Amino acid sequence: MNKKTIRDVDVKGKKCLVRVDFNVPMKDGVITDENRINGALPTIKYLMDHGAKVILCSHLGKPHNIFTPNFKLNKKEKAALDALPEAERDAAKAEMVAKALKGDAKKFSLEPVAKRLNELLDGKVTFAHDIVGEDAQAKVAAMKDGEVVLLENTRFDAGEEGRDLEFCKKLAAFADIYVNDAFGTAHRSHASTAAIVEYGLVKTAVCGFLIEKELSVMADALEHPVHPFVAILGGAKVADKLNVINNLLDKCDTLIIGGGMVYTFLKAQGYSIGTSLLDEEGLALVPEILKKAEENNVQLLLPVDTVAADKFAEDAAYDCYDADRIPEDRMGLDIGPKTIELFTDALKTAKTIVWNGPMGVFEMAPFAVGTKAIAKCLADSDATTIIGGGDSAAAVQQFGYGDSMTHISTGGGASLEFLEGKELPGIAILDEK
Repeated sequence: MNKKTIRDVDVKGKKCLVRVDFNVPMKDGVITDENRINGALPTIKYLMDHGAKVILCSHLGKPHNIFTPNFKLNKKEKAALDALPEAERDAAKAEMVAKALKGDAKKFSLEPVAKRLNELLDGKVTFAHDIVGEDAQAKVAAMKDGEVVLLENTRFDAGEEGRDLEFCKKLAAFADIYVNDAFGTAHRSHASTAAIVEYGLVKTAVCGFLIEKELSVMADALEHPVHPFVAILGGAKVADKLNVINNLLDKCDTLIIGGGMVYTFLKAQGYSIGTSLLDEEGLALVPEILKKAEENNVQLLLPVDTVAADKFAEDAAYDCYDADRIPEDRMGLDIGPKTIELFTDALKTAKTIVWNGPMGVFEMAPFAVGTKAIAKCLADSDATTIIGGGDSAAAVQQFGYGDSMTHISTGGGASLEFLEGKELPGIAILDEK
């Protein structure tokens, strides 16, 4: 994918609308993890240093569309209303709306991010208290070259997810050049991720350094891997990963299956899985997958033993069992030692490794052993190691192996669709070199 980057265009004196991913965790208005902010800094600093006016936009969480009159309540709120006597619903709805207007404005505001950015960028960052309203317009109009304005949470306006044309027009008015540097949202076709370019409202669309790296590393690994190429997939449901599995079976030499979907594979082969997770929809898909692996001469590795517990809890009683003999009252929550040896042996000779999905419930210490062992194996490997975001990325960082990986994707959902071979809307709209 040979897309233009910010290096390929003259940004001096231009308004650059940059889609970033500042969907950072916060507690009581305090940012608890700055990785996504730090990840965006190289692109922001480059634009500042080259005389651009930098307008940043991002979502944060899943708030109500409080900038939109008569915004919709969420599913939980609607269910609560429906459960009330009809005579009480109007008052309850008014209370819910008032609570959302007050609570979301505080909980989901990007103002704490703006304050932190201002500290990191020598006091050159201004926060706009709306997205495309009077405050944003005034602050963008007052910008000097090399300054930054961060707009308020894009999801406060229903026009973001709804791709509203008028909202897009107002957002595009801030852009001589559109820059996408948010790979984590590139699979969404929202106003700020794709629509303003798709509608023809911005003529120049390029990527920042984060997306440039995602495309160069992941695309190259998938399209031109150095063999042996080993793919590792975890996750709960076979059906959710079917397209990924099919795409990888056309490219890799070995496919390792772990995580909750293992038990659907075992069940499809007639084995007892106890109370382990079962994907009923995926059950019928397993024979097709096994057949394709055989036809493509791909080694498909499944666990030979599993750690199974009496309940889904950290204090559960657990033991290790052969994968085809899980007791009826036990659920599989991790791969066993024989499987760890099997999987790591396959990984030791690999030259390209792509990993998406943990091996077990790594958030619970007793069931994190398998995921940690795979992470360590990749960290010790001289292969190109690509971690596909989401839980895999979280696990690698948790175990302290992040710095040893070639690349950790910044987008869980986006990287998964990328592995499927899908065209991502936020990438498709970028200019070709």
